[in-house]
Amino acid sequence: MNRVPVALERRSGTFRPPTLQTLPVAVTANVAEIRARTLSTIMAVVKADGYGHGAVTVAKAAVAAGAGWLGTTSVAEASALRATGLAVPILTWLHPSGIDAEAAADARVDVAVGAVDELGALVAQAAPTAASAVRVHLHVDTGMSRGGCPRGQWDELIGLAQQGQQARTVRVVGVMGHLPLADRAEPAANVPAVACMHEALKAVRAAGLGSPLAHLAATSGTLTDPATHFGMVRVGAGLVGIDPSGIMEMAGASRLTAPIVHTAAASAGTPVGYAGAYVTDRATHLSVLPVGYADGIPRELSPQAGVEIGGRRLQVVGRVSMDQIVIDTGAESFPVGTSATVFGPDGGATPTIQDWAGWAGTIPHTIVTGIGPRVKRSIA
Repeated sequence: MNRVPVALERRSGTFRPPTLQTLPVAVTANVAEIRARTLSTIMAVVKADGYGHGAVTVAKAAVAAGAGWLGTTSVAEASALRATGLAVPILTWLHPSGIDAEAAADARVDVAVGAVDELGALVAQAAPTAASAVRVHLHVDTGMSRGGCPRGQWDELIGLAQQGQQARTVRVVGVMGHLPLADRAEPAANVPAVACMHEALKAVRAAGLGSPLAHLAATSGTLTDPATHFGMVRVGAGLVGIDPSGIMEMAGASRLTAPIVHTAAASAGTPVGYAGAYVTDRATHLSVLPVGYADGIPRELSPQAGVEIGGRRLQVVGRVSMDQIVIDTGAESFPVGTSATVFGPDGGATPTIQDWAGWAGTIPHTIVTGIGPRVKRSIA
């Protein structure tokens, strides 16, 4: 447990539990910002439960704002979105449990295939009718070396796609790749991947597979390099206010709050938390919030880390515990039950997810996707 003085004040009453609130209006604003920067179709990628913000909530807000496609990691995730009434095209491309051809066809879900053996298995299991043919996007490696068919196997992949299309088990409708260096926000760094995508499209067309939809750019490419846009852009982090390239400020789409559950007076020289890693340098007050590393609060933080309470930015002190963090509130003693904002889009004293990423030496994506299941979810 954190070692705090025993001059503890606890008041009766019902606390509002730690809550992560999703702000669909921010998703709407971010889609509008993206739309202003591209003429291509926007795919709203809602992997990792919508980057921790709720896949259905983010998907519906994005589609209402003009996104024409959705992206997920699996057919099961895509089917769950379909079950909520979302009718736009959905693509899935990671397939952690393999591809269920029947489920994909039934739910009208496109699948991306980036390996010869994977496409062979799909062609073998899919039903040979035009109505039930699985819609396929050929996933080519455009420089990431993290999935996608290597250049030396494109002919084999495309030949197998030809066979499947002739047998009416699959239908090639897209070609996709990834930009390995788009976060640099330097268009010159994207030239090799763009050239590779053009080469792949030329090979697919030469094989008689039509003119499939091409997509290469994620959020960074979408915001920084029109040459990467092709027919569609895949935007995930940007939906919830994260620009990996760091060139622009987007609207934060979540707010994490937690109530003060303990408050105490502490004299100068009081050790706080495990191992007494922090020692007060003056008489002060300490408040405890019921969130810790089990809830997604990074354990390793710089001394600048803080939260907002009562309109002030106040320092997180001592080591982050599994279930708690301690806040130095100075001369002011806040009542138990007072709400603290851990992060949010409000500005001023309220930290952003980018602030937390900087304090933890990580990226904003890990902050929002790491919020644990004990934290209540709500929608603004």
